[in-house]
Amino acid sequence: LGRLVKDGMIKKIEEIYLFSLPIKEAEIIDFFLGSKLKDEVIKIMPVQKQTRAGQRTRFKAFVAIGDYDGHIGLGVKCSKEVATAIRGAIILAKLSVIPVRRGYWGNKIGTPHTVPCKVTGKCGSVLVRLVPAPRGTGLVSAPVPKKLLSMAGFEDCYTCATGQTATLGNFAKATSPPLLPPTPT
Repeated sequence: LGRLVKDGMIKKIEEIYLFSLPIKEAEIIDFFLGSKLKDEVIKIMPVQKQTRAGQRTRFKAFVAIGDYDGHIGLGVKCSKEVATAIRGAIILAKLSVIPVRRGYWGNKIGTPHTVPCKVTGKCGSVLVRLVPAPRGTGLVSAPVPKKLLSMAGFEDCYTCATGQTATLGNFAKATSPPLLPPTPT
């Protein structure tokens, strides 16, 4: 896939998603969305493993990446050092970049601005429901989903979350699946 992109056979990133090709190189995303992509570290948390000689501490980084225009990715990486964890999470976020389906609330004037329908995502105990909102409402949500939704290019959206939303990793992961376009059955 990397060679096809380099040789100019694939013109748009949508062609890759159309045929559900797995993206295994972060450079492919850089090639198509490079300058537009913005990444943001959502959280860095220490995680510990108990060993005979005490604890071994590593750092887990959560990074969201998006172009504020219909593409979003979420990366999670654990490493001995913070910088390495962030770098790895950015690469994983690029590999997980997906196109987002946007829609309208009410009449179809201007560009799509909200979620196309009520959608739900779940991870662990956290359940996030995204509801379409009228233009001008803004993103009515907690800070974590608000960041993800704005990165994906949504301007208006109501959200409803249940479960242990303090578990930030699960909260972020539960927010990203509903943004996916629905799979045909």
